[in-house]
Amino acid sequence: MRLNEYEHELQRDLQSVASDLRWSAVDLKRIAEQLRKSGNEADAQSVLRSCEVLQSDEERLQLYAREVKARAISRTKIH
Repeated sequence: MRLNEYEHELQRDLQSVASDLRWSAVDLKRIAEQLRKSGNEADAQSVLRSCEVLQSDEERLQLYAREVKARAISRTKIH
C-alpha cells in the first residue's frame, strides 16, 4: 500500500529537517575546529557537544521517516 499524500509530506519534511540538522552539525564542526586552532578549547568542546545533540536528533528524525515509509506511523489530513 502506498503512502497517502499527508504521509508522503510528513516523510519528506522529516527527511528535510534531518538533512538541515546534519549540515548544521557539519558547519558547527568547522567552527569548533577554528576555535580549537585559536586556542579556545573550552568553547570548541561546547560546540562539539552541540553537534552530538544535532546528530542524535538527525538520526531520530531519519528513524521516524523510515517508520512513516514502513507505515508504522500514519498521518491523515490535519486541518
